[in-house]
Amino acid sequence: MTTKAATSIKQIFDKAKNAEAVNKIEQAAILYEQARKANPANEYSYERLMIIYRKLKKYKEELRVINEGIKFFESSPNKSQQLFGKDKKIKQLSNALMQKVGLQDKKGKNLYYPQPVAKWRKRKEVVEKKIGNKS
Repeated sequence: MTTKAATSIKQIFDKAKNAEAVNKIEQAAILYEQARKANPANEYSYERLMIIYRKLKKYKEELRVINEGIKFFESSPNKSQQLFGKDKKIKQLSNALMQKVGLQDKKGKNLYYPQPVAKWRKRKEVVEKKIGNKS
């Protein structure tokens, strides 16, 4: 990320925090959505959006953000394996090590994901129950 892009994301976060501070929650949500799209690897924007949509009782929007966050962060560990390219030996060794230490099952599926994913999965269950109860 360039310095200019980092500065503009910081400016977006600052504006969003200020909007929240003066109770302009909808405006803050728009700004956090912009920040999330500009840098999807920043979990802070996902967190704030989840909180805002929960406050606004927009559970479907909260669920959308949760699903997008989970999808992005679950795919992140696999991106490191893409660096190996077509080198099958390195990929085999990496998978064997991951299985040995309990981070992958025998089929190569990851059993561990970065921290926000585990927390967001629990949050997803709660939101799905809220949506189910409203219907």
